[in-house]
Amino acid sequence: MTLVIHDTLSGEKRLFTPNDPARVTLYVCGPTVYNFAHIGNARPVVVFDTLFRLLRHLYGEDHVVYARNITDVDDKINQAAIDQDVPISVITDRFTAAYHADMDALGALRPTIEPRATAHIEPMLAMIGRLIEAGHAYAAEGHVLFDTTSFPDYGALSGRSLDDMIAGARVEVAPYKRHPADFVLWKPSKPGEPEWPSAWGAGRPGWHLECSAMVEQNLGTPIDIHGGGHDLIFPHHENEIAQSRCADHSLVYANYWMHNGFLTMDAEKMSKSLGNVRLVHDLISEVPGEAIRLALLSAHYRAPLDWTGELLAQSKKSLDGLYGALRRASDIDADADAFPPAALMEALSDDLNTPRAMAELFSLAKTLNVAEDPDERAAAKSALLAGGRLLGLLGGDPDAWFEAGVDAGLRAQVEALLAARVAARQAKDWATADRIRDELTALNIVVMDSAGGATWRLGDDR
Repeated sequence: MTLVIHDTLSGEKRLFTPNDPARVTLYVCGPTVYNFAHIGNARPVVVFDTLFRLLRHLYGEDHVVYARNITDVDDKINQAAIDQDVPISVITDRFTAAYHADMDALGALRPTIEPRATAHIEPMLAMIGRLIEAGHAYAAEGHVLFDTTSFPDYGALSGRSLDDMIAGARVEVAPYKRHPADFVLWKPSKPGEPEWPSAWGAGRPGWHLECSAMVEQNLGTPIDIHGGGHDLIFPHHENEIAQSRCADHSLVYANYWMHNGFLTMDAEKMSKSLGNVRLVHDLISEVPGEAIRLALLSAHYRAPLDWTGELLAQSKKSLDGLYGALRRASDIDADADAFPPAALMEALSDDLNTPRAMAELFSLAKTLNVAEDPDERAAAKSALLAGGRLLGLLGGDPDAWFEAGVDAGLRAQVEALLAARVAARQAKDWATADRIRDELTALNIVVMDSAGGATWRLGDDR
């Protein structure tokens, strides 16, 4: 099976060929840990987790190295620490733990490596030194800046020229910059902020430099795939390319660039001023994390995604259908070593086409529901579970899925009513059967009848 990836730099789909099939490298820009992650932050996590799963399937679990960094020094982190009169580690440790818990709830695997910016100050300083020595950076008033005019390919990723960048600038240019587009590699810390010693004065690194140093230190360059949100193409990834290539005197920093599309809230940009920021921390208390994951994968990763209540409700309903098929097939043993179906693999291998892949899951669930031959049912169930694993879905117990939020007392009451309803239907006492169903509806229980018997779940009005 060949994997094709849309490369942002070339603007085309390209056949994926790793530098070394025994060590496939993937780097994705991670969180700045000063607050809870919002649903927009979660989209790249779920997208690139799916890619990570696919790469592990294609090349072997031990042959894929996935690094996702933690930015644990930043203006917002520093300000939060000052406001609370605590070291920055108190802020970053708290929200790193929260981030892990929230992303775990979405079914995201932990990356192979999770480097922290503050643990890579020495590699950052070494990279700055190489850039200055090569004439690509300069010191000015306690800052060190990258000289964008020294790198002819600057702007290739975003398709912007230096003239375009100047014309689009709406901020006052610092007087110590040689060129308005030059960006900071090292800067002085403000009073009360953390700082590290350097040959250019005490201070802290620029944001763009952090990722370049962590990639170099943990993965080595060139890496196979660099990923992140579309909003990072410029300036972050553009600057990463410039400083990394110039520091290493190399032609390539990353062989493939992948960027997920923007996420909006009810067709509007998510912002605090509009009051429409939805935190993953809050959402997972309202709906299963798996439903959030499916919603995030419902559109192609490069396409915009409009986050609505209807999308989330439909995703939950879709999972009800998939888990319902598995629940009705509880008498069938699945092959734990089964491969994902070919159609699903073809979809994911075509630039991670998750909508097509999920359509295959629904097709398998339909086959599982209607098939009568035991071998056909077993094959459909095995393929459904294998495909679900590749997408990070259907790893839960079907009964637990439907009975989530149901206490032991209600569960016993529901089971007793269902047994009484079965007895009434067998006796063709339809009036009693209908009355019992009404009682169940009043308890917010949805009954699902099938040839294999009745199953149930908690209704949406919970």
